[in-house]
Amino acid sequence: MHGAVAESLSNHEPRAFLWVERGLANVRQNMKPSAAKHQPSEQTAQSSEPQNGAGVLAEAQLLWDELRGLGVDRIRLAALETQRAGDSLVSMLISGVMIAVLLLSAWLGLLAAAVLVLIENGFAPSSVILLTVAANLLLALMLFGVIRRKSRFLQFPSTLRSLQPIAPQGLDAEKSS
Repeated sequence: MHGAVAESLSNHEPRAFLWVERGLANVRQNMKPSAAKHQPSEQTAQSSEPQNGAGVLAEAQLLWDELRGLGVDRIRLAALETQRAGDSLVSMLISGVMIAVLLLSAWLGLLAAAVLVLIENGFAPSSVILLTVAANLLLALMLFGVIRRKSRFLQFPSTLRSLQPIAPQGLDAEKSS
């Protein structure tokens, strides 16, 4: 039964459970009743001590090798995921720039259409162009205000406040409560 469990676990992480399988094999070999019947008990104890000591050292070395192998595997995985994240970031930035160019051209087309409509309705062309420039500048100023208000949150103000040491006045107030 334990062989099936170890086998199903080894399908998930083969290197991690290799030492478990070898340890189980050692336990099974040491617990065989036929080996105890053929050797005197004193001789068995003396001969098994160096073998068990060597087996424990071998198992410890095997465990260390497996742990080191797992660490190397994790580092390789992190490196591959970092590379994939970098590729994704570059793709996202390129796509963002392309979207910005398309939105800018759509905005300019919308402004040109608005200018033409106002000119067709009898407004002076220079006045219409100045009106659209003023509208663009007003919209840019509003967006700048939004950016300025939101920029203070980039400094993690609540986190920084929570990391500040408590002032001595605050300590006295806490002790008296």
